[in-house]
Amino acid sequence: MAMTTLSTTVDADNAGRVDFVIRQLSESSHSQVRGMVAHGCVSINGAPCTTTATSVAAGDLVSIRFDPTQRYHEKKKKRLDDRTFTISFEDDHLIVVNKSAGSLTVPTNRKEDNTLVERVSIYLSHSRRKRQAWVIHRLDREVSGLLVFGKHKPIADRLIEQFKQRKPQRVYTAIVAGVMSRDDGTFNSHLGTGKNLDRFVTRPSQTTEAAITHYRVLRRMSDTTLVEVILETGRRNQIRVHFADAGHPVLGDPRYNTKKAMHPRWIRKRIALHAKSLGFKHPVSGKAVTFESPLPSALENFLVRSR
Repeated sequence: MAMTTLSTTVDADNAGRVDFVIRQLSESSHSQVRGMVAHGCVSINGAPCTTTATSVAAGDLVSIRFDPTQRYHEKKKKRLDDRTFTISFEDDHLIVVNKSAGSLTVPTNRKEDNTLVERVSIYLSHSRRKRQAWVIHRLDREVSGLLVFGKHKPIADRLIEQFKQRKPQRVYTAIVAGVMSRDDGTFNSHLGTGKNLDRFVTRPSQTTEAAITHYRVLRRMSDTTLVEVILETGRRNQIRVHFADAGHPVLGDPRYNTKKAMHPRWIRKRIALHAKSLGFKHPVSGKAVTFESPLPSALENFLVRSR
């Protein structure tokens, strides 16, 4: 088997997806390029390339080591059979998933198993050696929607720093109890934590956290309101506490303003809150990326039956 090694430094004209660079370098077909990537023939700056969707920038070194006489077939991907999440985006550096309601993002002090971070880590380990999904941010158990995980600690650290600086855009959809009078507004308060770990609005102190939530009304119904919510800060239970404190708890919330959160037509165990949009700067390419998630059927069906 005569192995050939080819290398090229990406220039400004060829920057973009790595598969385009590989095709030009090896004079191969799309399917052959996918096969070479799947068989570990391609590296970028010395690191293995695992997907043809990886982006390369000017100055990156792309190398291929392959047998020109061999036909490289793309490996069959293992079917993702996991009810806790679906994949919205994945590259060599991070993975964005759409979390299902009912799954914990990470274990609590009770050390629960089968959490989202565990399930994503298992998925990442299917194609390569055991790999870990690095947690960037979280969603409450009964909330659905978009989350990003890092595939490597340095990537996770860069993303976490973005969240600390409040740079990512996080947009939610919620159905709340009652008819909200204002078309839009902002909740700006401090949150404290009780002994039972419930959160509450309180005066600023050394033990409280500043929390800022923006909202706008999308639709008013007879006894509920559909709202779009934008987080400026990302405190635990922030949206739920703010709306409950304002007298408009999220439907189905078992923790905050529970009695008012009950609704005869909201029969789901989950709460009516969904992380629908997530935007941040890619930690490697530096490009702004935004991901969208459709409204879950539970919320969609409630809205169809409402007036």
